[in-house]
Amino acid sequence: MHMSAKQFRDWEHKAITILGMSGVGKTTLSNHLPQSSWFHYSGDYRIGTRYLDEPIMDNIRQQAMQVGFLRDLLRSDSIYIANNITIHNLEPISSFLGQLGSSAQGGLGLDEFLRRQHLHREAENHAMVDVASFMAKAQEIYGYQHFLNDTGGSVCELDSPEAECVLAENTVVLYIRADEDMEQELIHRSESNPKPMYYNEKFLISQLSTYLDTAGLSDADEMDPKAFARWIFPQLVQHRRPLYQALADKYGYTITAAEAAQVTSEADFLELVEASIGRADS
Repeated sequence: MHMSAKQFRDWEHKAITILGMSGVGKTTLSNHLPQSSWFHYSGDYRIGTRYLDEPIMDNIRQQAMQVGFLRDLLRSDSIYIANNITIHNLEPISSFLGQLGSSAQGGLGLDEFLRRQHLHREAENHAMVDVASFMAKAQEIYGYQHFLNDTGGSVCELDSPEAECVLAENTVVLYIRADEDMEQELIHRSESNPKPMYYNEKFLISQLSTYLDTAGLSDADEMDPKAFARWIFPQLVQHRRPLYQALADKYGYTITAAEAAQVTSEADFLELVEASIGRADS
């Protein structure tokens, strides 16, 4: 949604979608907004609790069934397993996505990995389309004045006209752009602790081919999952950078990660959004 700085200032029920790489500061920024007046919608939380809940639970149960003690208790309905995902603990989604590579090292085969990736993409698309209905619920049922959509790092990969339309027509789209130092920090974090990620399939297959050739391997099943995750992450950062910017240029506005890091209050945040709108209009 495009508007003037004055229109944004006078907007009674503000609604903002924040884009950016995981770790760039989206959630930290949103935490500076008062919970009493801002409804915090987490795309990842919606994915885990609504659209991937059953696949996540099936995966956990499958793992538990491999342990004899737990298998007997589950089959006799003596115990049950629950998904305890929260906005601040999204580990169940990561454990479901897994990492591509040797099963002996905890990895997933290519077919299963891609199946889970496809499920995640569908879930993320649905979660973004749901933003419009949750905006209505937040205001009409719960009485929140404003709405913040905290997106996952892979939202730029959706290539979904429907989701883009919902976000562009209902919210101000704000992209937090990482500078080179921040990107290097994200890469360093990934090297220290490579986490499961969503990848665009075309990008993944292309990078996988390059990695196998470089490593002298013939198949993804031979890969160390964490080694591949470390290797591909810098390519992922480079791949996503123009995708985020294209969304911001088409539908919204851009701020830097350094600017976002200076925000300590709601007033700071609103002033920063106005400034980003003003820069785009000048």
